[in-house]
Amino acid sequence: MKILVLNQEEIERLLPMQECISVMADALAALARGEMYQPLRMIVRPPDASGLMGLMPAYRSGENPVLALKTICVFPENPSKGKDAHQGSVTLFDGETGEPLALLNASAITAIRTAAVSGVATRLLAREDAHVLAIIGAGVQARTHLAAMASVRSVKRARVMARTFEHARKLAEEAGTKYSFPVEAVENAEEALRGADMIVTATSAHEAVVRREWISCGAHINAVGGYSPAAREIDTQTVAAARLFVDRRESAMNEAGDYLIPSREGVIGPEHILGEIGEVLIDKIRGRISPDEITLFKSLGLAIEDLAAAEYVFHQAMIAKAGTWVEF
Repeated sequence: MKILVLNQEEIERLLPMQECISVMADALAALARGEMYQPLRMIVRPPDASGLMGLMPAYRSGENPVLALKTICVFPENPSKGKDAHQGSVTLFDGETGEPLALLNASAITAIRTAAVSGVATRLLAREDAHVLAIIGAGVQARTHLAAMASVRSVKRARVMARTFEHARKLAEEAGTKYSFPVEAVENAEEALRGADMIVTATSAHEAVVRREWISCGAHINAVGGYSPAAREIDTQTVAAARLFVDRRESAMNEAGDYLIPSREGVIGPEHILGEIGEVLIDKIRGRISPDEITLFKSLGLAIEDLAAAEYVFHQAMIAKAGTWVEF
């Protein structure tokens, strides 16, 4: 038996942002229709380790069913070492025989598909005339989110803020060679957020970096950085004021500090989660209903997104004869 191994560079070439946004929309709609299955991720947190490991399985039914398992290690200090905070692999399996089909670099899959899902949410929830983008964070996700936001809205200018101004400045300089709109590095979150109508938070923060008084009416927020019940990026007042959507309700109610902390404070309840992005896609629930409301998409990242991205890349690699086949 042979399996196909695909590295980061090959995945980045085979999974352009525009195509990935379409793939993610199809996957989220399929999840909302009950065609995809995934349990909650299992998180391994050794008490003396510098990071954690997540195990994320998923299954897609249909004529050619597939299984996937992402094994992802999250080490928050990696960016200071010049490495992606997310390290791991996505394994794709035949859904009828269980045979492994492909092994893919998880850093590339995660970076692209996470931003693509935010692109889906922004396309659905942001105002049509949203042109000013603010990104909090300057790591891998900040870079892919620039591409995603530019794919779904006509961005006229962007501001980037990070814990270290030098990191924000470096991202702004890189982006200046790739995009037609100006990207400015700013010193603090308030400066980045005021007047923005599209916001991305892609940080490793444990305390809120977004405050309600900095958010304009009509803004859309993609909160993608927090991934544990104890960590959040968005303050309670913003969450309470916003129409809240999630990638998966079960995941948000078990893992999303941005929801759970205001809930524990008694400010919001389960009904504050209006629904899943996939439900908006299939017209089960409404998205934005007025130009002045604040919309908030809390993204945790789903195994079905990894499965869909991996399956798409696998088929594209077969067409392009990319990757390396190895005996297994």
